[in-house]
Amino acid sequence: MIRPVAPLPRAGQETAAPPFPPGSVVLLGAGPGCADLLTVRAAQRLAQADAVLYDHLIDPEILRLAPPSARRVCVGKRASRHTLPQAEINQLMIALARQGLRVARLKGGDPFMFGRGGEEMHALLAAGIRCEAVPGVSAALGAAASLALPLTHRDYAQGCRFVTGHRREGASALAWTTDSGPEETVVVYMGLGEAANIAEQLLSHGRAPDTPVAIVEQACMPGERCVCGRLAELGRLAEQYRLRAPALLIIGGVVKLHQELTALRAGLGHGLGFLDPGHSAAPVVATILRAPSHEYTP
Repeated sequence: MIRPVAPLPRAGQETAAPPFPPGSVVLLGAGPGCADLLTVRAAQRLAQADAVLYDHLIDPEILRLAPPSARRVCVGKRASRHTLPQAEINQLMIALARQGLRVARLKGGDPFMFGRGGEEMHALLAAGIRCEAVPGVSAALGAAASLALPLTHRDYAQGCRFVTGHRREGASALAWTTDSGPEETVVVYMGLGEAANIAEQLLSHGRAPDTPVAIVEQACMPGERCVCGRLAELGRLAEQYRLRAPALLIIGGVVKLHQELTALRAGLGHGLGFLDPGHSAAPVVATILRAPSHEYTP
């Protein structure tokens, strides 16, 4: 079945979101950090929310896009330290929706990119709760743009793989390390604590010791740092520079390209420009979007 597509708004027209009915939940991608990397629809949904359940590291400017009267609950997780267990987060969303509230579940990055959005949507639908997902800029894409680090390039990488550094309970190895090729970029989420083990496994399965690597700490946030080196020293780099989560490991030849682009940009005197880490334009965003009111009806 072909779904009809609404015409794009003309210049000067306001963009109205589809209805956000009471008693429903929206899984919102908050992007990698900066409020002005939020999508138009995510901002509009926040403007209508009665309750916001948000993760750690969400820019406060993003939370300010919700109505002052909206209930705000931090339910974030950090390296196995949970404000609420996942099952309780699911039940809280269900309970709030059954009270007739519009519930915004605000998640860092994208809900379906290592964000447990699939688990939450399954729980909601199984409970008879209407829900939708609004995509967000994932940390890897934010880091790529912020740091001039293309994830694919005809001369360096024919593909890109997004993986997690967490092993399944009882597992001694990461399955994805067995078939990673030299013409592929690998982006590892939640892998900082496993950096040395990841390098060891990749090396044992044929990756060259001098494969370029980068560790990106707090991508697109005020504390953003990028440390580059070789695969053989990945674990040492994490310790030497005392890098902390949230961090991404980026493995592959594109890291060399990043270093070349950074040098060229520095030679021209160009800064990071429109993706300056920590930049936030939420008040401007809110004005431009003219987000629909709390009681929006189509």
